[in-house]
Amino acid sequence: MIEVTVYNYLNNALSVPVYTELPKEKPQRFVVLDKIGSSKENYLSSSTIAFQSYAESKFQAALLNEQVKEAIENMVVIDEVSKVELNSDYNFTDTTTKEYRYQAVYEIYHY
Repeated sequence: MIEVTVYNYLNNALSVPVYTELPKEKPQRFVVLDKIGSSKENYLSSSTIAFQSYAESKFQAALLNEQVKEAIENMVVIDEVSKVELNSDYNFTDTTTKEYRYQAVYEIYHY
């Protein structure tokens, strides 16, 4: 499962906790990853994964988002990953809860 590979990689690459769902007790800064789609072509799988970077301010969330992007773009060193491609990244502040977050969406090609 690519989610496990990405989760383990990010836990080692980042200095903040990484989750696959929102934790009940939220630290000041953290990342949530969520696989939102997948496909397969010519025996090569690809998964669309959203990375949400939470922080105490919009600026800090943006900085954490940049750290996540740098880590994800370096994932090609893993044997299971052949290519990563940024679809988009943007301010994704939750207006209901007032939680600052940015979201980066990547297509990750993997074996």
